[in-house]
Amino acid sequence: MSRENEKNTRGAERDDIVIGRNAVLELLKSGREVEFVYAASGEREGSIVQITAMAAQRGIPVKQVNRKKLDALCRGANHQGVAAAASAHEYSSVADILSLAREKNEPPFIIICDEIEDGRNLGAIIRSADACGAHGVIIPKRRSAGLSYNVSKASCGAVEYVRVARVSNLASAIEALKKEGVWVYAADMDGQPWCKTDFSGGAALVIGSEGRGIGRLVKEKCDAVVSLPMLGRVNSLNASAAATVIMYEIARQRFGF
Repeated sequence: MSRENEKNTRGAERDDIVIGRNAVLELLKSGREVEFVYAASGEREGSIVQITAMAAQRGIPVKQVNRKKLDALCRGANHQGVAAAASAHEYSSVADILSLAREKNEPPFIIICDEIEDGRNLGAIIRSADACGAHGVIIPKRRSAGLSYNVSKASCGAVEYVRVARVSNLASAIEALKKEGVWVYAADMDGQPWCKTDFSGGAALVIGSEGRGIGRLVKEKCDAVVSLPMLGRVNSLNASAAATVIMYEIARQRFGF
């Protein structure tokens, strides 16, 4: 067997993408943070079954994709029907975020991203969270970008300084925050003006997904809705742009700049 064939058979790692059955299996065994497992649609034989079972046990989403997409993702490497996206950084917990606020003797300031699937948007939000003094960001485990290398790049390294927690249920996480005295604001249409809102005390800002906005159940859990006026013909801003504007207002009220 040639070295090239041996490499393709054993699997390979390209940036955040781990390719091949053995490589993905060892990644899962290592305990390293994993964003997603990609499995070719229809693959149900051999170690693929073990891989998907291990992923499910760890709560890692498994995405069924066609082989053409998997080929593109792996840049033509012999993926053997499976690949995985590894995390660029370890996750924190919601408790860690609240603990940081207590350490700083500050009311909690948290950003909640409801199914932000564009990694560039999530990275930009994390970068703004760092700039505005937020204590952390919360994202859901499913239907969301995670701490991939692309997100890390878009954040310009802010993932090294901002605590990001990944939770199974955003609505439950919001309820837990409210019990800690955190007031939760949804950034959405038809709310009170962002610049006339009192953000003093513990505050969590919910930003919705690029296409669907904030989910109904998540929005129902929020205490208030805040909006940005739109003077042009487009009725909304990019998720990260809207988040940044409101984050800076929260920071202005807190730090007086």
